Amino acid sequence: MKNNFYLNKPFINIFEKPNKFSKVSSQILYGEKFKIVSKKKNYLKIKTMYDKYIGYIKKDKYPKNLVSNYKVKVLKANIFKEPKITKKTKECLPFSSEINVSDTKSKFFRFDKNKWIKKSEVVKINFKINNYLKIFNLFKDCKYLWGGKTFRGIDCSALIQIYFKFNNKFYPRDTIDQIKFRRGRKNNYKFNTGDLIYWKGHVAVCKNSKYLIHAYGPLKKVTTMPIEKTIKIIKKTAGLKVKKVFSI
Repeated sequence: MKNNFYLNKPFINIFEKPNKFSKVSSQILYGEKFKIVSKKKNYLKIKTMYDKYIGYIKKDKYPKNLVSNYKVKVLKANIFKEPKITKKTKECLPFSSEINVSDTKSKFFRFDKNKWIKKSEVVKINFKINNYLKIFNLFKDCKYLWGGKTFRGIDCSALIQIYFKFNNKFYPRDTIDQIKFRRGRKNNYKFNTGDLIYWKGHVAVCKNSKYLIHAYGPLKKVTTMPIEKTIKIIKKTAGLKVKKVFSI
């Protein structure tokens, strides 16, 4: 396809508007594919292939035709200039980045020119982690960042979406779309392991019947909190009640 591109940087911001004053709405990770919808000065309007998300990225030369065969399974994977521990660069690939492994040497895979990664930090593209807590716990104490999707910062809806993305399943990017995506049950304040709890503009996932984990703006990080306490705090501080509950 002539209009299929992919990101060859660790990650970049997607902006709401094509200017330097725009808010960040999301991010795309290494290996994510996208189409260019239009061009405007120093920006490209794009649509991502995974979730059909539309926004603007800075204009640059983006390559075509990546066939991903591995993906990153750790929170951040160091990039090396050579297949040697001493040749580590300052760049890291975030969790769920997709790469094409083209060479192997010792404990390393090569995925681009002068770019190597540890074999132990990636898995084959079809590998799944069904235990969602293994993924969410990777991000525990990461900074809360509106529009973020990486170790440098993540928001509440991205934390949920990244679980599905890693497992090669579609899930919407924003809470406004996630809450409509599946039929929920009436909230009786009895929660189970794996329940997604939705408020207007916020989402958390239950670790068990008493605790949840979420990327929580007021605390500026991904954190574990008591379910009942969280519901009361959000109602008191934001005036929001639980809108929907369904299992992950």
